[in-house]
This record gives sequence, structure tokens and C-alpha cells, in this order.
Amino acid sequence: MKHKINFQILLLLLIYFHIGNINAVPFLQIRASFSNNIAPKKITIKKNITVENYFQFIDSLVIKYDTLTTYKLTEHLLVRANPWIINTLKNTDYYLMKVKDSFVYNQKKMVVLKKGNQLIIPDSIKAKEIYNSFTNTRIDINIPEYKLRIFENDKELYSFPVRVGRNEKKYLKMAGRILDLRTKTGKGKIVGYERFPDFYNPANGHRYYVTNRDDKKVTKLPQIPFIETEINGLRYGQLIHTTTNPKTLGKAYSNGCIGAKEADVWVIYYYTPINTKITIRYNLNIKDSISGKNIILKDIYGYSKK
Repeated sequence: MKHKINFQILLLLLIYFHIGNINAVPFLQIRASFSNNIAPKKITIKKNITVENYFQFIDSLVIKYDTLTTYKLTEHLLVRANPWIINTLKNTDYYLMKVKDSFVYNQKKMVVLKKGNQLIIPDSIKAKEIYNSFTNTRIDINIPEYKLRIFENDKELYSFPVRVGRNEKKYLKMAGRILDLRTKTGKGKIVGYERFPDFYNPANGHRYYVTNRDDKKVTKLPQIPFIETEINGLRYGQLIHTTTNPKTLGKAYSNGCIGAKEADVWVIYYYTPINTKITIRYNLNIKDSISGKNIILKDIYGYSKK
């Protein structure tokens, strides 16, 4: 009797899963079709959101609404569907605020999403458009030019000044050995982010909580993501991250990382999700973007002498 009952249960389960599989595809097709025909959903923000709470808030929206969309909702997709967010984050840049005669001691306390602001959860048509943009986006960095560019297909979307690694070898306590500080060249991709970065001096391992600005003012360090790269299949710890001292841009100044303005890093972060392709090159012969004339750049690493 026991074996008979088990057989009946097994038979019922097989029938159930068979019916489920038959109905699965039509259900998904109906859901996708329905999604394409409805307007994007609008969300009204119920309270002010500061920089220090921004990522937790965005993550909560992604978790909540991902189950209601026919596509994979991500932080990058959500923000790109609401480009005004990027502009708001850019405006937390210390030096942009200074131009407005506003001194910002602690960027984390700045409000970036205001009560009453509205966010859009895009429909599947808009989501597909943004995903296609991500797929066709790449980063190009030319070291001696001190430039980071973002391209979509062959169209240049952005060009940012950067700083690169110094032309020297140095013992770094955090690495435990002597390292070549020159920024490594090659091809690779974006492999990770640190959205709540800590700041350390790699030479002595000292952690920083405040920064000395170019205008001699001292402020808290900002909360802006560090972007991790993988070049030629290796992870050198060569990050793209903000510098609180833009006077160092256009120089070989870092310990190998690529530094950019606070505002610019927000753009780079939201235009280059995980797996975005990146090329870091060392081209001395370039064309001037305005005159079109050929220019020979300074050989900051002395590669042409070898």
C-alpha cells in the first residue's frame, strides 16, 4: 500500500510539472507584452535622502521593483533612466559648490534626493535601450594625454582629465613590497566597485578621515565609488577613483590608479557597469581635437628611449 501511494504522488508531481512547463512560456510572453503597453511607473520620494544613505535607498528600490519588471532591474539601469540623479550627485563636488560660494565640510550629509522628487521605473522598451547602451559602451584612457574618454560605439560621450601613476618604484606598506607605480597599459574590463570606500595611504598604511583641499581647507572625505579594473586578465589594484585635489590632474602623481574629479567619477560610475570594456594605452602621437593637427606628447614614462 505504501509503495502504491508513493507512485501516485510521483505521478501527480510529474503531471504538475509537465503542465507548469507547458504554461511557462505563454505566461512570460503575456507578461512581457503587458509590460510593453503600460506607462513607466513613477515613485514619489517620501523623505530627504543624503549621500550617506543614498545607496541603501537605491538598493531598496531595486529589490522592491525588480520582481515587478520583465527585465533585470539594477542600480545602474534605474539611475540611467533618471539622469537628473547623476546631475544632482555631480553637484556634490566640493569645488563646484565652492564656485557657488558654498563650503561643504561633509559631503555625506548633503541631500541628493529631495522629498517630493519623482523617480521612474522604466518600461521594458526603455530598459532594453539602456542595456544596449551599456553593451556598446567602453572606456579609453591615454596615459601621456591624461585623458579618460567614454565611448558608445564610435561616439565620444565624455572626455575627462585624469592623473596617472608616477614614474618611479616605491615600497608600499599595504602591498608589502616595492612596486612600479606607473599605470599599467592593456585591455580589460570593469570588475567591481567599492561604494563605501575607506581612504589609506598605501605607502605607510595610514587611514585618512579628512582631506586637505587645494584651497588649504580641511574637509571630510567624500563618499564616491571606487571603480575596480582588470587589465590583461590581472587585477593590479589599479582603480578609477576621485581625487580631492584636482590640481594633480594632468600629472603623473598617483600610485598607479587613475584619478578624476569628484563630479566626473559619478558619471564614469553610472556609464560603466560591471564588464564594461576598458583600454589603457600609451600613445604619444595624437590629433588635436580642435585644430586636427598632429601633436607629439611628452614621454612621461620614457618608453620611447628604450
